[in-house]
Amino acid sequence: QVQLVESGGGLVQAGGSLSLACAASGQTFSDLTMAWFRQSPGQEREFVAAISYSGSTTFYPNSVKGRFTISRDNAENTVHLQMNSLKTEDTAVYYCAARAAHNSGDISAPFMYDFWGQGTQVTVSS
Repeated sequence: QVQLVESGGGLVQAGGSLSLACAASGQTFSDLTMAWFRQSPGQEREFVAAISYSGSTTFYPNSVKGRFTISRDNAENTVHLQMNSLKTEDTAVYYCAARAAHNSGDISAPFMYDFWGQGTQVTVSS
């Protein structure tokens, strides 16, 4: 089992920045692909970013590319999401997710992830 705990959410004005962190425990962190998803009320869970087990490869949807950066520290068992130039439409609950590194399924599909954090609220005001 992998336990994931997010931190760093909050309220920020449009155009501002926010950094999220996710601390993992329970399994060798470098054996995991890590990702961030978000979900707004009434919406499906949306892929935000993913990073390979080594940190050498990252993935982003067009909606956040160039504004968000995912990174990981395998020594600290932590994954980060730096969010810049935030927009009101970025408002959502943000979830950290993990899956085994050998899993080659769709990296942007929520159902391909086995472990989830409890989520942290990000609110961007206009």
